Amino acid sequence: MPMFQPSKRDGVVVAAFDGSGDGQVLDLDTAVKDGVLGGVGGGVIGAAVGEKLDLKKMIEELDLPEIPSVFICPISLEPMQDPVTLCTGQTYERSNILKWFNLGHYTCPTTMQELWDDSVTPNRTLYHLIYTWFSQKYLLMKKRSEDVQGRVSELLQTLKKAKGQARIQALKELKQVVAAHATAMKTVVDEGGVSLISSLLGPFTSHAVGSEAIAILVNLELDSESKTNLMQPTKISLMVDMLNEGSVETKINCTRLIEKLMDEKEFRAESISSHRLLVGLMRLVKDKRHTNGIMPGLSLLRSICLHKQVMGLIVSIGAVSQLVELLPALEPDCLESALFILDTLSSLPEGKAALKDCGNTIPNMVRLLMRISESCTQYALSILWSVCKLAPEECSSVAVEAGLAAKLLLVIQSGCNPLLKQKSSELLKLCSLNYTDTIFISKCKLTRTIL
Repeated sequence: MPMFQPSKRDGVVVAAFDGSGDGQVLDLDTAVKDGVLGGVGGGVIGAAVGEKLDLKKMIEELDLPEIPSVFICPISLEPMQDPVTLCTGQTYERSNILKWFNLGHYTCPTTMQELWDDSVTPNRTLYHLIYTWFSQKYLLMKKRSEDVQGRVSELLQTLKKAKGQARIQALKELKQVVAAHATAMKTVVDEGGVSLISSLLGPFTSHAVGSEAIAILVNLELDSESKTNLMQPTKISLMVDMLNEGSVETKINCTRLIEKLMDEKEFRAESISSHRLLVGLMRLVKDKRHTNGIMPGLSLLRSICLHKQVMGLIVSIGAVSQLVELLPALEPDCLESALFILDTLSSLPEGKAALKDCGNTIPNMVRLLMRISESCTQYALSILWSVCKLAPEECSSVAVEAGLAAKLLLVIQSGCNPLLKQKSSELLKLCSLNYTDTIFISKCKLTRTIL
């Protein structure tokens, strides 16, 4: 076990630390020299030459998940920037212990001992160790950042003149660097990389180049001009082609990038009014071998169905029945998106008809009531209302036989949204019209419907 105890030297209280586990006690100077606290191998590494680094800035910019416990103030649990030690041998951040005293406490916060001397002594050795440890980490981070920035600049220069396999290799390396370093993303943007990479996309772009370029673009911050540039028909057409024919990773990246472009206020619905785009999306959503594509596919489809000009096209490719059949196998987050899409499409006459004609619409919706979330219940209830309203006699009977009446009573008795309760009451009334009171009451009993 590490040993930690106070000691005094030259009138300055310092901490002693040993991480070796053999009971040896080391003072902080020895810890600095031997690198016991990590990251200080073979002696003290100073700060930047000719310029003293700011400790507060280093702590904030590094935001390290693991910091040696001896550097942490017991009061704030934050790294100390001005450590001072009490007569008890305990060390604290100066501002924190002074606040403790100002509150009328004259005890040591850690040991709760009464203080026979309320003076505080700067712990210069501990400060030196903290400063050295953070400055080394900080300078290493800066060096890595500069190395990354330099490599990004080199790769962008290569892309300006490289062709064929050399271009593909440069894009692959740039993709890896961008995925691993936030500074690389910023460098690409700052040095005009977005425009350069976007220029590689066009009607004659190979899928090998296109897939790597899109994998980079999807991870960058795109401004309005960049999005407008990427919305050119030839570039969208390439993305749609790769959505249909690329690898699963490429399909997902194309899906994410198109959705990113849709956030632009100048986005035009004509860009997504593509039979081939929608068919490719549905293939991605239905791919049982690669379930990681389901959520991105549904997310884009959800955004697309908000454009009224495209809703009819979504229905025309058979998306309604396909989504209904997928519902039982979907995870909760995917399920909510799928139900939102179906509910939105049910506002169209052809959407209602497609839902009615799908044999599993009613049983699947009844099953989902009060099962996943209030939002899912809301969407499922809205869909059931649309279908039952379209063909009251036929659909209401099927719904009641599937256990809808009992589920509606559960909704009405729950603490959910009052509008949901009202909708449930109206649907319950609609369903009861085909039955005598006695028979309908029997249909309201809770049996297998809650399973």
